[in-house]
Amino acid sequence: MDLTTNYMGLTLQHPIIASASPLSGTLDGIKRLEDGGSAAVVMFSLFEEQIRHENDAFSHLMESGTQSFAESLSYFPDVDEYQVGPESYLELLHDASEAIDVPIIASLNCVTGDGWIDYAKQMQQAGADGLELNIYSVEPDLDATSDELEQRYIDILKAVKSTVSIPVALKLSPFFSAMGNMAKRLDEAGADALVLFNRFYQPDIDIQDLEVKPSLGLSSAGEIRLPLLWIAILHGKLNASLAATRGVENPDEVIKYLLAGADAVMTTSSLLRHGPAYTNTLLEGLKAWMEARRFSSVKQVRGSMSRAKVANPAAFERANYIRVLESYQSAYI
Repeated sequence: MDLTTNYMGLTLQHPIIASASPLSGTLDGIKRLEDGGSAAVVMFSLFEEQIRHENDAFSHLMESGTQSFAESLSYFPDVDEYQVGPESYLELLHDASEAIDVPIIASLNCVTGDGWIDYAKQMQQAGADGLELNIYSVEPDLDATSDELEQRYIDILKAVKSTVSIPVALKLSPFFSAMGNMAKRLDEAGADALVLFNRFYQPDIDIQDLEVKPSLGLSSAGEIRLPLLWIAILHGKLNASLAATRGVENPDEVIKYLLAGADAVMTTSSLLRHGPAYTNTLLEGLKAWMEARRFSSVKQVRGSMSRAKVANPAAFERANYIRVLESYQSAYI
């Protein structure tokens, strides 16, 4: 059985990747992810704030929209609260690239187009086999247009691509008014892979203490539907690889993502719940399913139930929306 896949130009032994998480915060953790069966490891993110916290552009970004509510400044952590600095990140990246045999993918979490382009080059020099850009921002400016925000993604991608020769992936949010067109534009701008989708961590409100507090929960299998939909729609239409992330808890989710057209399937929550060795459980489940259905390769599975391949493409569109609503049953109806 041939489980190999090509992701962003990297040949992987199988399609299951350990995505960015605290598990990759130490060399021992990265080794455990490799030993646990991960075909590649995405390191935890290095934040733009850690690189450019004294930069005027970043200071303006942090202060934007907070003049009316000064207490909102406290929502942002002080730089000293970060667990690792840029130099330590590069040192860990270098050590990991020497210590493990699977590809190591560095991760940059960024907002603006300034301050971290040179660091992308340093990540390549430190030994990264690839780079994942995580452009995570919530735009509070009501005058900012969708064109401006989308162009920010394009500009950041082009700037990084002009700096490094290793493959570059973009981890996207689903919050684009025309997701398909945005994916096409990023593909044309040179993205080697698109990772669908980023999770946005919205704050919660403590009604007793009247404080805004961070809230983080691990993903669940029910969250695969949105990335599953867009991977199925985009499969075969882009040169960039497609990686699925979010909601991978069992082998079933890995299989569904591959059937939709994913080149790679990333997971964090399941490894945090069950440990780094859980990758082998996911992989064995995939292999057993393929064997039972006489698939001899991941290539045969990939995209076999994408929008372009299924008998009824409308199942991915409005017709399925109507069908879902009509199928709901309740004892009170």
